[in-house]
Amino acid sequence: MIEKIKKRFQSIIISILSHFSIKLSSQLLYLWTKNEKLDLNNPKKFNEKLMWLKIYRYSNNKQIFKCSDKYQMRQYVQQKTKNEDLLVKLYGVYDKVEDIEWSKFPNKFVIKCTHGCGFNIVCTDKNKFNIEMAKKNLKKWLKMKFGYKTAETHYTHIKPKIICEKFIESQNILPIDYKFYCFNGIPKVVLVCTDRATARKADFFDLDWNELILRDDNTNTKDAKQKIKKPNSFNEMIRYASILSKDFEFVRVDFYEENEKPIVSELTYTPAACLAYYSKTGDEYLSNLLNLNV
Repeated sequence: MIEKIKKRFQSIIISILSHFSIKLSSQLLYLWTKNEKLDLNNPKKFNEKLMWLKIYRYSNNKQIFKCSDKYQMRQYVQQKTKNEDLLVKLYGVYDKVEDIEWSKFPNKFVIKCTHGCGFNIVCTDKNKFNIEMAKKNLKKWLKMKFGYKTAETHYTHIKPKIICEKFIESQNILPIDYKFYCFNGIPKVVLVCTDRATARKADFFDLDWNELILRDDNTNTKDAKQKIKKPNSFNEMIRYASILSKDFEFVRVDFYEENEKPIVSELTYTPAACLAYYSKTGDEYLSNLLNLNV
């Protein structure tokens, strides 16, 4: 109970400070989460470098604002790749919950807000779907200033909208996520997220599909290379990740696969709010890939 109150208090402090100083709010968030000071003068750790990018390069970058927006990102993908088939089919875009045309959606769909992370609702059977609960959550999310809560202020420049997209069919409840870590326009590492509805397993691979042990907390499964099959569209994913990351020093380009074809799900610039956990060797591996050109 005490820990819960403490985290709530810290969240309020970060939300307030982010309105005035993204640097100070990031320093505090890093200290409270990592129990160490954030070195912005000589960033060496991977998360420190991402924090540096977030504060000094991404917080005032209009291209970042656009591509972090789950709706506006679609225009960027189409413009860069000239391939609209890379995008998830869109059923509707709405400014408020009252405008949602529920009757027009198919039996399965995904509905989400565009201005943050975790604002997703998956419907796998419309006959069992609780529309009133979905409305309640969407209304709450639309009011949230996500970027202030996590010191990721690029999200605060996004006009909140609701979008409804096609549900990507998979053997699992949710499709596998293929998240490409791209450095100065070059994909180097892919994070594969499986069993997203239950165990939430996460395994790293290089682009030759060799397993990379970048964490030592048992998040990676044993013999992941044998257990996780390389997607048939892997080479296409690499090609499109290269195109979509060309304008940025770091971006994570996320894909699904449907009918052996890649589908772009989102572009992420500050994974886990620049607070993700890596082992010491894993952190060194990723950090060496990111040249800030400071």
